[in-house]
Amino acid sequence: MVRRELRQRAVGLTAASCAAALTLALGFTSPAAASPDEVGPVFVDGQAQIVPEFANSSGWIRQQLWVETEFDSDGDGELDRMHVDVTRPGQTAQGLKVPVVYESSPYYAGTASSQPQYFWNVRHELGEQPPARISPPSIAHQPGRTSVSSSEINTWVPRGFAVVHSDSPGTGLSQGCPTVGGSNESLAPKAVIDWLNGRAKGYASVNGDQEVSATSWATGKVGMTGTSYNGTLPLAAATTGVDGLEAIIPIAPNTSYYHYYRSNGLVRNPGGWVGEDIDYLFDYINSGYPERRAYCIETVRVGEMNRHQDRASGDYNDFWAGRDYLHAVGGVKAATLMAHAFNDWNVVPEHSVRILDALKAQGTPVQAYYHQGGHGGAPPLDMRNRWFTRYLYGVRNGVENDARAWVVRNETGASQLTPYADYPNPAAAPVTMVPEPGGDTTGGLTSLARPGEGVESLVDAGNTACNAGMLATSVSEHRLLYVTPELTAPVHISGTAEVTLRMSASTSAANLSVALVRLPWTGGSGCESSTRGAATSIITRGWADPQNRHSLTRSEPLVPGEFVDLTVPLQPDDQVVPAGYRIGLMVFSTDHEFTLHPAPGTVLNVDLAATALRLPVVGGPLAMPICASADTRATVVVGGVDSGVANRPLAGTCTINDHILDGEQWPTHGQFVTHVNQVADQMVTAGVLTSAQRGSIVSAAARSRVGT
Repeated sequence: MVRRELRQRAVGLTAASCAAALTLALGFTSPAAASPDEVGPVFVDGQAQIVPEFANSSGWIRQQLWVETEFDSDGDGELDRMHVDVTRPGQTAQGLKVPVVYESSPYYAGTASSQPQYFWNVRHELGEQPPARISPPSIAHQPGRTSVSSSEINTWVPRGFAVVHSDSPGTGLSQGCPTVGGSNESLAPKAVIDWLNGRAKGYASVNGDQEVSATSWATGKVGMTGTSYNGTLPLAAATTGVDGLEAIIPIAPNTSYYHYYRSNGLVRNPGGWVGEDIDYLFDYINSGYPERRAYCIETVRVGEMNRHQDRASGDYNDFWAGRDYLHAVGGVKAATLMAHAFNDWNVVPEHSVRILDALKAQGTPVQAYYHQGGHGGAPPLDMRNRWFTRYLYGVRNGVENDARAWVVRNETGASQLTPYADYPNPAAAPVTMVPEPGGDTTGGLTSLARPGEGVESLVDAGNTACNAGMLATSVSEHRLLYVTPELTAPVHISGTAEVTLRMSASTSAANLSVALVRLPWTGGSGCESSTRGAATSIITRGWADPQNRHSLTRSEPLVPGEFVDLTVPLQPDDQVVPAGYRIGLMVFSTDHEFTLHPAPGTVLNVDLAATALRLPVVGGPLAMPICASADTRATVVVGGVDSGVANRPLAGTCTINDHILDGEQWPTHGQFVTHVNQVADQMVTAGVLTSAQRGSIVSAAARSRVGT
């Protein structure tokens, strides 16, 4: 009872104070601080505190070294060594042992040009081999670097942790080849963690034999963190199951390079990087030793990437499977605090959600932090501190009993970090919404009607396409748009929406793009206006190749004019759409910001009778406030038969009568009665009706002549 009250109080906490306040309220105790004559870590309210002696940077011990790995990825016949730096409190020279916060990256030593001429040309027909790509100029090597990075040092060293960094294989002063998701990217940080535990060798120079040990100052407990690529590597290391990696905090991690560069069979670039693919990312980070670069280019970029990335079909294959961490997640033992943004259109949110689902299923300790912004965004320091304090120092602060999911709520007011039992919200249930005719201008979208009828068409704008904002705000032959009535109460979406379509195309291949939008539109709506920011009206979106409707590994060309069925999963989301807005479902073909740009003119036909949106809504179908006007009848009347049951209000202006749908055209009376049974069951579950009232309504439906 007490715990429930505390969780309710925590809902309104700000991001900066939520975890500390929750810990204090629960009354957790912490280990005593070291005695005055012995400097050691101090914990208050379950968090490591800044210790003045640790915060004195003039006393910090800094060192660089090279850790030997178990692989030779650059073909020189020698095991690759990783460049590592260490910053630790000076007290570790007097016998104090501390845990480690570790970040690894391929970016520390510089990156290549991101000018658009070095990306793939996206202006070509679907299924065609694209023109050859030109690589950017080589990254200048920096042999004189004496450290790797300064990130995280000022946060964690004053609190009694050592901070370690390493260059990824084939970058900076680390030997090897960059592989962008290859096995050496998992084994390299594993080697560093092994070194921290005395299981691998470290050396004072890249080719020398003077050994460097960590066991005199490191406890062996390691936590990894980082953002984007740097957030991918903690997960990569964790999949090896390496002993000593106790906790990870991946922020916006790329957990599958297929999901980064493809969507459901469709060639798709990350937002803001039109034409990027995995071989460009190789070039972007190839900052390692110049004498091995030619070998790496020929072996990795040409021999693996260009050979198997397949920009013609977009199909999933063994190359992509080998760079999908979901297949290796069974090895993860490290407690995982995952962070992601629902408006991240670079590394889209499915990257985190899919891994969290797998970790939860196998019993790995997890917690999720989500916000409404764009790419990146770490959890509040209090939250990260509690996580590392619990799993690296072993302080029993109760973090494992906290809410499993935290979402920044700012859609209707000031930002508040809000706890939930899990993500998706356990109270969410799918609401089936059907489009109604008129999508060439603005058709309807409702859960309170039978499926619409008819076939509606759009024309692909192809390489003349504008961004989604213009499509959503103007009448266009290049999209179909279906919109709900104005919401009369807020709608809380939580989970992964899906759109099922029956469609045909005038050609054997077509882009298919789907967006869920909030109207009226906010943000730029010009042809080139970005829709990737948090301030735009994109709720969520998705892309698919209709040729992969049966399999991600095998394309099946469309037969022009022949209808096919497919389902497009949109990106996971959790947001509240305020009252006064409308929710729109927009179907189009070429997405100027994300897909290939073929010639315009392909016609897509959509059969409304077999097209629907399944929207995960907290409260389920009864929580959709999409009734344009209130049904003021006092009782529930079914096809003219009065049930005698009071007509209660539901969401917004909707009432029980609105969900009966006795004014729709039903093929048979039996189907109508079945529908009423299902709706009445939902209302009993929601506590709207008693079992007796349910019986009265179903009886009225059976006595009606609806569908006869």
